Amino acid sequence: MEIILKEDIIGLGYKNDIVNVKSGYGRNYLIPQGKGVIASPMAKKILAENLKQQAHKLAAIKAEAEKKAEALKDVALEIAAKVSATGQLYGSVGANQVAEELKKLGKEVDRKLITMKEAKQVGDFVALVHFHKEVTVEIPVKVVAENAAELKAAAEEEKKLQTAPVAEAPVAEEAEVEEEVEAPVEE
Repeated sequence: MEIILKEDIIGLGYKNDIVNVKSGYGRNYLIPQGKGVIASPMAKKILAENLKQQAHKLAAIKAEAEKKAEALKDVALEIAAKVSATGQLYGSVGANQVAEELKKLGKEVDRKLITMKEAKQVGDFVALVHFHKEVTVEIPVKVVAENAAELKAAAEEEKKLQTAPVAEAPVAEEAEVEEEVEAPVEE
């Protein structure tokens, strides 16, 4: 079923795009919600005429999107999250956290414009911000452990404890045995 979209739907298409969708999705969701109309020949003609008349408006919208994209061009985010000892995150880092970090930097971006594979462990990821159908910005996102210094110190301390007592314990026991042996001889 062909549908003309009336608004941007991430993962499906952008406003005024003609997309093929399953009949149930179109009839039961897109059309009743006002997000699309059936792409009849007459509707396609009307769409073409509207696009021709709105060409300069669309150019202005694209220019605005490029301006926003330029502001985010050199942004790199580092998000701290709680991490288990094995490196797994408690929860995940997704579009919501990316939007919050951008807001802290003074860049207002709607979380619905951001797509990112959910980060479930520490590492480097990429978040895509879709300002326009032709304007997309990649933002590198580095997920780090919130308590990285504490985890590293705990691991080093544990390593010291495991190696140190093993080497010192036999020496101390031998000294005690020698003292016990000498004590009865003196009396």
